[in-house]
Amino acid sequence: MKFNATSRSDKGTSASRRLRHAGRVPAIVYGGSAEPLSIELDHNEIYHALRKEEFHASILSMELEGNAQQVLLRAVQWHPYKPQVLHVDFQRVDAKQPITTKVPLHFINGEASPAVKLNSQIISHVLTELEVTCLPENLPQFIQVDLGELAPGGNVYLSDIVMPEGVSPTAHGADAASLVVAAALAQRGAGGDAGDEGGEEAAGSAEKAE
Repeated sequence: MKFNATSRSDKGTSASRRLRHAGRVPAIVYGGSAEPLSIELDHNEIYHALRKEEFHASILSMELEGNAQQVLLRAVQWHPYKPQVLHVDFQRVDAKQPITTKVPLHFINGEASPAVKLNSQIISHVLTELEVTCLPENLPQFIQVDLGELAPGGNVYLSDIVMPEGVSPTAHGADAASLVVAAALAQRGAGGDAGDEGGEEAAGSAEKAE
């Protein structure tokens, strides 16, 4: 994905306020061998870009005064109650250096799982994103979690997920084996001890992972 940026020399609270009044967003790009650079963005462009999931989990092409740089979105500051972007942080990307970032999880086949289809249980998505490490070229826009085999009262653990090639979760070994990604829970008032036990197990595993 591409976005446009312009370098800026004025810094400080007053300068940032003037930018925002003019429909611009102060931002910074850092990392790599170059010094941190203060930039500004068009508010309308960046606002709509930030509403797209892939903008948060993709290597971005920043068009800065005729030159393209690869960057990764690192932080966004929003106005506490207005739909306004106040500040954005980007990190430069080196194609040869691994990056660590969070990737959204996409869940599939939940309705076809034994937990839902046979027992009418509810699937709780305990995690909605996962921190991974990979080379920039291998960064996935999302990671797919197949819930098709989820049993009543069962859990899906991080160690159960098939990771894309070249991508590794930052949690390994025992942490990956105990980290609950999704859990099948009995609906309230539905009875069934197995579902309750599954919910308690998921909660306990999640607490251990934390």
